Amino acid sequence: MAAAIASSLIRQKRQAREREKSNACRCVSSPSKTKGSCEKPSRLNVFSRVKLFGSKKRRRRRPEPQLKGIVTKLYSRQGFHLQLQADGTIDGTKEEDNGYTMFNLIPVGLRVVAIQGVQTKLYLAMNSEGFLYTSEHFTPECKFKESVFENYYVTYSSMIYRQQQSGRGWYLGLNKEGEIMKGNHVKKNKPAAHFLPKPLKVAMYREPSLHDLTEQTPPIKTARYHPGQSSSKKKHQ
Repeated sequence: MAAAIASSLIRQKRQAREREKSNACRCVSSPSKTKGSCEKPSRLNVFSRVKLFGSKKRRRRRPEPQLKGIVTKLYSRQGFHLQLQADGTIDGTKEEDNGYTMFNLIPVGLRVVAIQGVQTKLYLAMNSEGFLYTSEHFTPECKFKESVFENYYVTYSSMIYRQQQSGRGWYLGLNKEGEIMKGNHVKKNKPAAHFLPKPLKVAMYREPSLHDLTEQTPPIKTARYHPGQSSSKKKHQ
């Protein structure tokens, strides 16, 4: 009796092992749909992990800044630092520790820059009448040609406006009182047009999105002009 029971148990174990081997062989060697069904869960698991990892990586990755510019102060030859105040006013100040005198100089072309206030994020712009104003958006009127003058002074002239007959440029400038001047009244060989950059650090910038002038919202604030010039309330036209 004991021998019969032992023989029966041995036979049952042998049959169980054979069934396991048979199932394993069907999964590995059979070209039928069973192969796909056996391996599919593991493959899907691997692919899903790869896809999930890739999507997370793409989600974290943002476009890298491509333009190397500087954070700088612009010191006028007239003895003032150019400043762009919180309300959008553009003028000069003698204060050394003033956050509104810091500008992002962003290269947007060959020797062409955008001048953006670090604190306000507003761009300097010059309209078709030579008036300086500030803009939330980067437009063609925000492009200034940067030219090196003597003694390391730099001039900034409008890229799209100039005297029609003579071709003379319209320049960013401060008068002796630290007030901004109309671009068509500033001559490049005069101290009013000369600025000495005082770089604070090198910075990387994303290229500003260029808006058409037709999309331009009204300027936040035009510059303060010295007596004798047109009103500082004159808007972009």
